[in-house]
Amino acid sequence: MAGTRPGARVLATALLVTAMLAGCESGPKERALDTYTAEEIFKQGELSLVNTRRPDDALVYFQEVERLYPYTEYAKRALIMQAYALHKAKKYPEARDAAQRFLDFYPGDEDAPYALYLMALSYYDQIDDVGRDQGLTFQALKGMRDVIETYPDSDYARSAILKFDLAFDQLAAKEMEIGRYYLKRGNYAAAINRFRTVVQDFQTTSHTAEALHRLVESYLALGLVDEAQTAAAILGYNYQSSPFYQDSFRLLKGRGLSPEVKGDGWLAEVYRQMVRGEWL
Repeated sequence: MAGTRPGARVLATALLVTAMLAGCESGPKERALDTYTAEEIFKQGELSLVNTRRPDDALVYFQEVERLYPYTEYAKRALIMQAYALHKAKKYPEARDAAQRFLDFYPGDEDAPYALYLMALSYYDQIDDVGRDQGLTFQALKGMRDVIETYPDSDYARSAILKFDLAFDQLAAKEMEIGRYYLKRGNYAAAINRFRTVVQDFQTTSHTAEALHRLVESYLALGLVDEAQTAAAILGYNYQSSPFYQDSFRLLKGRGLSPEVKGDGWLAEVYRQMVRGEWL
């Protein structure tokens, strides 16, 4: 079925395979695999995925199907299952290679959306730590975007949209982490550059409110009052109920200031775009 994850078909055949093997005096592991049909070897691979915690065991069966019965329907199915088993084993580069081979050989197949999604997922599943190299995050974003644009009506596109948003948030989190590092050490100019990136490039993430507040702190530390007031004005308009706005408001009030747009710098431009909708 189009859009159905190949791994989901495993459970549907597990009982059938169990009965088939129970009726044999010896299973495929006790005889040469080339004495079995492509279907029998393939189903043994599916059964192995269900019953063991070692995807590598199942991988052997799928590889043998492709080797012994090339150019068959089962060889095609075995290739996408190799990609699935390799990903499950956390062998991400190998999983991408198998998925790419599937796309090269069968670009119009019903499992092509899953192969493309699996390639993106192989990057996404490695970016759970904000401290890691964000090159993986960029790769995940690119991969998820490819799925969304190439197969917009598939189930995988819906999952890719969610994961794209989470990966995008991850990049913003990294910018915030570095910005806070500079801010704590009094390197205000460097901190401002990071928080500015979040406000300008990652407005849809969950980090924008804090970025605006940190800009208020940084600009006040440098004596750039107009910029601090403008950042607070944007924060108040978009996130008035946020604790970050309350903190910024108190900082300004302590200096006899209030949130309002001042000057014509980059923050004033952001205000015109975000609040007044003046994009031209």
